[in-house]
Amino acid sequence: MHEQSIDRAWREKMRGLLRGNGAADGQLSAETRLPKAQDSTPGAAGGIEHHELSERHSTTANVTVDCTDYSPDQTQTQRVEDLESFLVHHRPPWAAVRWINVDGLTDMTVIHALAKKYDLHPLAIEDVLQVPQRPKVEDYCSTSEHQARLFIVARMMMLVGQRLHSEQISFFLGHSTLITFQESPGDLWQPVRQRIATGGSRLRQNDASFLLYTLLDAIVDQCFPILEYYSDCLEDLEDAVLARSRHELLEEIHTVKRELLVMRRAVWPMREVIHALQREPHECMCDETRTYLRDVYDHCIQMIDLIETYREFANSLTETYMSALSIRANEIMKVLTVMGTIFIPLTFLAGVYGMNMQIPENRWPWAYPMFWLVCALTAGGMIAWFRRRGWL
Repeated sequence: MHEQSIDRAWREKMRGLLRGNGAADGQLSAETRLPKAQDSTPGAAGGIEHHELSERHSTTANVTVDCTDYSPDQTQTQRVEDLESFLVHHRPPWAAVRWINVDGLTDMTVIHALAKKYDLHPLAIEDVLQVPQRPKVEDYCSTSEHQARLFIVARMMMLVGQRLHSEQISFFLGHSTLITFQESPGDLWQPVRQRIATGGSRLRQNDASFLLYTLLDAIVDQCFPILEYYSDCLEDLEDAVLARSRHELLEEIHTVKRELLVMRRAVWPMREVIHALQREPHECMCDETRTYLRDVYDHCIQMIDLIETYREFANSLTETYMSALSIRANEIMKVLTVMGTIFIPLTFLAGVYGMNMQIPENRWPWAYPMFWLVCALTAGGMIAWFRRRGWL
C-alpha cells in the first residue's frame, strides 16, 4: 500500500510537470530549449535608435503602464491611459521617487515615448526588445547626449501551473526614477507595492536605488520556493526509483535536470550582476543600497549551492536508476539460470528413462512413482544446496 501511494503521488506531480513543459508530446518548452544566437545582420549598426522604434511592428494588446510616485509622507499610484499627456508633466514636487512599470513589449509607441522622455540609450533599448538576454548590468554615464542611467537585465522565475516560466525584466535606474519593462503582465512585486503603500517603511525613506534593490531581492527570493518544489520532486523520484524502476522514470529525471539547468542559467549570471552593483561605484547607486545588496548576493550564492546540489542529486538518481535496472536484470537472469540448472538433471533422467527400451513399470508398478520421487529429491536437493550457497 505504501508503494502504491508513492506511485500515485509521484505520477500526479510528474505528470503535471511534464504537461506544463510539453514533454507529453516530445516537445520542450521555450525555457528548456538550448539558447540560440541572436538574429542580427553582419555589419549592422548596434542598438536601436529612437526614431527606428516607430518603424517596428507594434500592437497595443496586453500592454499596460503603471506609475507609482512616493515620498516619506505621501504615495500615489495610477494606471497611465494617455501616455503622451502623462509624460508632458514631471513628477509631483512632493515625490522623491517615481516608478514606471511597463507590462508588455509589443507597443513600440510606449517604448518610443519613454525612450525619448528619459533618454534611454539605443544599446539598452536593443537589449530590452531582443529577448532573452543574459542577466547583466551596464552603466551609461552622463554625457552631452545622454543622461546617466544604470541598465540592469534580470530573469524572473515563476511556477505557473507546475510549469517553470522565465521572464526577462529590464531596469533603467536614474537618480530619482526607476523604469521597469516586463515581457508579459504579472509579477512578484505585490508585496513591494504594499510596502510602498505603508507609511514609515524603510522603502519610503530611501531613494530609487533602494527600490531597485527591493525588486531584485524579490526576484531572487522567489527562486527558493521553486527550488523547494524541485527538491520534493527529486525526493518523490528517489522513492519511485528505490520502490520499482520504470522506463518513465529516466524521462522524468531528465526533465527535472533540464529545469534545474534553466534556473542555473538565470541565477549564475545574476550573482555577477549583484556583485557588480555592490562593488563597483555607480552614479545612481547610494551607499545604503550597496549595503543591502550584500544580502541579495548571499542569497544568490545559497541558491547556486542548492542548484548544484540538486543537479548532482539528479545525476546520482540517473545512476541509481541504471543500477536498479541492472540489479533487476541480474535477479531475473539468476532465477532463469537456477530454473534451467534444476531442470538439466531432470531432463537427463527423463531422457534416459523414456528411451526406446523395456519400460520398468510393465513389470514393477512402483517404478513410475519411484521415478518422480527421484526427480523431486534431485530438484529439492539442488534448491537446498543453492540456498546454502546464498544463490537464492
